[in-house]
Amino acid sequence: MSRRTQDSHRDEISSGPIMTRKQVLERVRRGETLRGLDLRGLDLSGTTFDEVDLRHAKLAEANLSGSSFRRADLCGASMWHADLRGSSFDEANLEDADMDMADLEGATFRAARIRKAIFPFRRLPVDRVRESIRTGCPVTMDRGSQEED
Repeated sequence: MSRRTQDSHRDEISSGPIMTRKQVLERVRRGETLRGLDLRGLDLSGTTFDEVDLRHAKLAEANLSGSSFRRADLCGASMWHADLRGSSFDEANLEDADMDMADLEGATFRAARIRKAIFPFRRLPVDRVRESIRTGCPVTMDRGSQEED
């Protein structure tokens, strides 16, 4: 592979093309990676992302409510301001993930890895996240204004 082709491929992975719901679901169905892809603002509610590579994926402002991320790799993923209500992150890798301002009401984190992850801690105290990691119980968020986060 030429140097120019390598740089182009690296740029595609780091910035990722914008995808449609249909394209995402097809890639998930085929067991393909979603690493580094731009999925911002998509309605992917109810999608099963179990064991999918979502490292550095851009999921900001996406509707991911009721989705399953069991054993998924979300290292460095951005889920800023995403709707993650009722989603499962059981055994997922959330290291360096950004979930600031996300709605995590009812989400579970049993045995998830969250080192250096960013949560909306003003509305979701770290103790609740830790309890969910330990027991698998759904988290409850305080109903304060999201603008305060």
